[in-house]
Amino acid sequence: MSTPATVTITVPGSTSNCGAGFDTLGMAVNIANRITVARTADAIKPVRPADSRAQAMVEEAAALFFKHTGQRAFGFDYRIDGEVPATRGLGSSVTVRAGILAALDSLSGTGLTKPRLVAWVSELEGHPDNAAAGVLGGFCVARSDPATGAYIDTVRIEVPDELVFVTASPLMEVSTHTSRGTLPAKLPYFDAVRSINSGTYFVAAMMSGDYERLRHAVSDFMHQPYRLPGIPGAAAAIAAGIQAGALTGWLSGSGSSVMCVARRENAEVVMAAMRGVFTTAKQACETMVLLADNQGLRIG
Repeated sequence: MSTPATVTITVPGSTSNCGAGFDTLGMAVNIANRITVARTADAIKPVRPADSRAQAMVEEAAALFFKHTGQRAFGFDYRIDGEVPATRGLGSSVTVRAGILAALDSLSGTGLTKPRLVAWVSELEGHPDNAAAGVLGGFCVARSDPATGAYIDTVRIEVPDELVFVTASPLMEVSTHTSRGTLPAKLPYFDAVRSINSGTYFVAAMMSGDYERLRHAVSDFMHQPYRLPGIPGAAAAIAAGIQAGALTGWLSGSGSSVMCVARRENAEVVMAAMRGVFTTAKQACETMVLLADNQGLRIG
């Protein structure tokens, strides 16, 4: 079977944690990056200058692919285009890592399944929340091995267009690695209990399709209290969005983006309320009204 010399992979952005679902919950959203890869006889290099972080992720993904498949390594040019901003808590690293792995699979004819791609991206990411959402699409509850942390499986559902995800992204970069350094080594027992209660109820509400149950459903005591203070206006923007009619809201990944879940008819007023808080805090931000992406990773 012949394999192409060039391929483009589209990978949606994603939001993770969804409040208390730390390293577990993720949902794909309808912004995406497109990763184009062309086989060459030379080294791995970008078509146009790329930052060192992207280059490192591309090289790590390629090394993992050739190691796990046993394929002979080859050089390639790559290009990253799209709308998913880097270091804003919207799954940009997954778009790059999954895009490279899927592109190399297509160029090599190795026939990787999507669950295998999720497992490999999770290995690179260190957790499966964005990985599952970016590859599989929809709202995803990912399971990891409690002993090793390795990805096991995902339960996913499609999310209808009646829900919108109002997103405010302050123009500041937040490194996931650095943000994890702000988290405590231990949690008070009842903080963990309260977070488990919130996270499980949120999943049940999403699975039921009775979205009115999402109202005020997110309360997190595991990571948001430690991360939100580092993003001026973020906590107040979530609260303002809910006050303006959103069902609930959360810090997207490790930030800097915050996201509120709303009905379509409330989207504009929720977005204005969130933007207004950041303006008052003198924090420039970009705002978007997003839908869920139920396709996930695809060729083209």
